Amino acid sequence: MVERILEVFPTAILDRDSVGRNIVLLAVQNRQTKLYAQLVQNIVIYETAFRVVDNDGNNALHVAATLGDKPSYPFSALLMQREIKWYKYVKYSAPRDFFTTLNNENMTPKKVFNKTHEVLVEKGSKWLIETSNSCSVVATVVTTVAFAATATVPGGLKEGSSRPNLQRHPGFIVFAISSLIALSFSVTSVIAFLFILSPRHSPKDFEKQLPKKLLYALTYLFISLAAMLVCFCAGHFFLMRDDLEHNAFLVYGIALLPVLYFCVKQFPFYIELVHDTFFKVPRRKPSL
Repeated sequence: MVERILEVFPTAILDRDSVGRNIVLLAVQNRQTKLYAQLVQNIVIYETAFRVVDNDGNNALHVAATLGDKPSYPFSALLMQREIKWYKYVKYSAPRDFFTTLNNENMTPKKVFNKTHEVLVEKGSKWLIETSNSCSVVATVVTTVAFAATATVPGGLKEGSSRPNLQRHPGFIVFAISSLIALSFSVTSVIAFLFILSPRHSPKDFEKQLPKKLLYALTYLFISLAAMLVCFCAGHFFLMRDDLEHNAFLVYGIALLPVLYFCVKQFPFYIELVHDTFFKVPRRKPSL
């Protein structure tokens, strides 16, 4: 749509709104990643429209450094990560003299970024600490249960030997392996969440360091939960195998439905975390 308008009305790149912002500044302000990328690739627009400043003397990098009006996004840490990546994306596509340009308040883009994101850094740190505390409690519970499971031998031991009676039974093998996986990953998850519980986080920590720690910790936790469920099902199978017979998988499937529902509900957040952590260009601002 924008490309078509610029083809028909090339002078549209010179139009400004009431505060003096043209198409480039508005694209940056509203975090329109695709539109901004198209504008950067257009050499005519790049030479004529990128050096425009608004009524407050802000260039494109100043605008990218400004947080905006109360963004409504529940995950403050991820929003901070997106803000940093957007600022850097605009920074590396803008003329180099933009880095030190002063606006009417004698502020560089970097100073604008630090000033407008102070509250978001505090909110992001608080959200990360609360999330890590909650998840570490769950991981600790899984660790406790998994440790008890690894010390349990279904079917008992052979008389006069330390070998299990069900040593070669497929269900026992599944039980032993899944309990060990649950214990290992739950302990790792607890340690990973503890690394996030720092008393103070700097803005640069939100770009890669903290999101990666959170992503890895959540991944370890999900794996430990899945392994723990498999372990329970395998252990329960020894108790009910004669009664359930062929209905065992149906019963276990129904029992896992609440867990699957929870995972499906949390999956979009997990995907957003993966995308925002490993992709250079952030998604469009979620509050728009």
